Amino acid sequence: MPITIGAKRESDFTDPVGMLGDCHRRIERFLNVQVTLATREKGGPLTEEDRAALETSLRYFREAAPKHTADEEESLFPRLRRIDPVKTQAILARVDSLEQDHECAGKAHDEVDQLGQRWLTSGRLSTEDASRLSTVLDQLAKLYRNHIAIEDTEVFPFATRILSASDREAVGVEMAARRGAGAATPTIKSR
Repeated sequence: MPITIGAKRESDFTDPVGMLGDCHRRIERFLNVQVTLATREKGGPLTEEDRAALETSLRYFREAAPKHTADEEESLFPRLRRIDPVKTQAILARVDSLEQDHECAGKAHDEVDQLGQRWLTSGRLSTEDASRLSTVLDQLAKLYRNHIAIEDTEVFPFATRILSASDREAVGVEMAARRGAGAATPTIKSR
């Protein structure tokens, strides 16, 4: 197991809000892989290392990222909506906008996946496809920059403060179940 000195240890299901933030770091990392390859290679031939990186990043957004979206839309956001509206009005306006971002990002990732698979299959992209890939990735990068900033600096800290220990535990249990770790029942300390 590799050791990185000075790195923050990733959160687990006992800290579901922390896990959501950790997922943002993975989104940023895998999106950066795609942007870098599209910018550097412009649809041209990929090295084996580049192919592996592209395949891994496409798989992440196809398989893992939708679980993150479900964690927010099916577990976290509904619990925020159940809290006294006087306390949550401002943050819920943000949540509505974030859900729209999820829909836009999902469609963009579908297009990136199609173009990326085409690149992997044929070994190169047409000039038009390479240009389209770069455009969609630029749009995703802008969307995520704003989206992640709002969640990391506003929504997640608010959720950590306002959700009860039982709500946070339920979010963690649901997140674990989405990942096939349903037997894990986190115990969360009261704040």
